[in-house]
Parts: sequence; C-alpha cells; structure tokens
Amino acid sequence: MCVYKLELDWRTDLGRVRSRNEDSVSVHADCGLVVVADGVGGASAGDVASKLAAETITERFRSQTLPRTDRDKARLLAEAAVEEANRAIWKLAQTDADCVGMGTTVVLGFAGAEWLAYANVGDSRLYRLRDGELEQLSHDHSFIQEVVDQGFFRTLDDARRYGIGANILTRALGSGPEVRVNSDVVELRTGDLFLFCTDGLTGMVPVEWLRKVLIAAADKELGPAAEALVRVANERGGKDNITLVLMRVGERLSEDVTGDPASAAAP
Repeated sequence: MCVYKLELDWRTDLGRVRSRNEDSVSVHADCGLVVVADGVGGASAGDVASKLAAETITERFRSQTLPRTDRDKARLLAEAAVEEANRAIWKLAQTDADCVGMGTTVVLGFAGAEWLAYANVGDSRLYRLRDGELEQLSHDHSFIQEVVDQGFFRTLDDARRYGIGANILTRALGSGPEVRVNSDVVELRTGDLFLFCTDGLTGMVPVEWLRKVLIAAADKELGPAAEALVRVANERGGKDNITLVLMRVGERLSEDVTGDPASAAAP
C-alpha cells in the first residue's frame, strides 16, 4: 500500500458546446487508481469507448494482487490494462454497427508504496506540481506534438501560431487491434499535486493558469480548486467536455500501517 496519505477529488462537466459528455472518470482511493478517458468519434459512440476503457482498466487492477512494492511490475500492469482496454474497444467496434469508428484517449495513475506508475494513449494528460513548478509527465500522441518532436517547431505555441490544429490524434484506443502505450514511474513526495485531465481542460486553460490555480490549492481542500478549473475552462469557451482528477500526496504514514491509506473527497 502507499506509505503516504492521498487526497483525491474530481469533476466531469459537459462544457458549453457539446450535447453529450463523452468523457469517463474512474477513481478508486482504496487501491490508489485513477483513470481518465476522453471518447472520440463524434456520433460513433465515443462515450461508449471511454466508459469501456475505464471499466476494463479498473477491472484489470481489481482482479489481481497489486504490485505495491514493485514499480516495474506496476508499470507493466498499467500498460497491460490499457492494451486490454484497447482490444475490448476494437472488438466491440468490429461487432456493433453503432460503435464503428469509436475510440478514446486514456491516462491512468496507480499509487504504489512510494511511487506513482502511470500510462497514457492520446492527449489526455498527467501533470505534477512540485515546488511551484508544473511539469507534464504524460506525452501527447497528437499531430501538433509530433511536429514539435520532429523539430519543425520549437514549442506547441509556435506550431499553433503557424496554424497547426491541436485536436488531431495520432494514437487512440480502438483505432487498431494493438496500441503502443507510453508509461513510466515517478517517486512520490509529500506536497506533490497530480492533475489528470482531458483536453477539454488543457485546450481552454493555459498551462500557467493551471499552475496558479494548483498553487493556490496548497494546504487547502481540493474541491474548490477542481471547481475553479472547470469554471475557467467554461468561461474561456467550454468547447469540449471537461474532466479532471486531483491527487495530493500528504504526510508520510508508518511503514507498517494497515488499512486504507487514502482518503477521497467525492465531488
């Protein structure tokens, strides 16, 4: 189990333009698992894909003994859970005419003893605020990120100014029978604040604004910060569904503590 106290809060919002919420969020404080997914495909059941991804990943984690002290096994489990979700979405899309073309992005985090294992596909993101610095841990699978990675532009802002669209995915669950998953493990430290979110947030709210809201949440309840992020995204247009999870690492607990190490504040 995690040797740190964890605080969790989350929100999902329709936004101001979409008629249907195609995001899904799954938060399980008892096992330290967070899953955020953003369905794609428009009329092609994006909401079905995101829900299936969240459910499949959650079931994979709940169906086996979790590797609390083995960070490498935890990272491989995160990858395997995402790959299983991809196969489930692909299979359903091949057999159900209403689901043809559906897909979803996903980002997940699993808190082990002293670390967080994470994985992502698409452009749903994971950030960490530490010592006032906000760092994106996940890597976007999008065309705009690809042209930056290949050196055509120095930054994402440069690419946007040139007219490169930010919503073209190069990788998503359900787009094929197999998928390449990005994954890694980072150490936990008291005071760390993690943000899992869909692009309905990051597409509307500049990174510096995210940083300021999260800094303001230090030593305070997470609920108001979650509400503020949704409100700002809507005030700036709310062009997509908005989903986010905040995870704060609290004080270090006794090494031999038993029971549920995490406390969650429901929205």
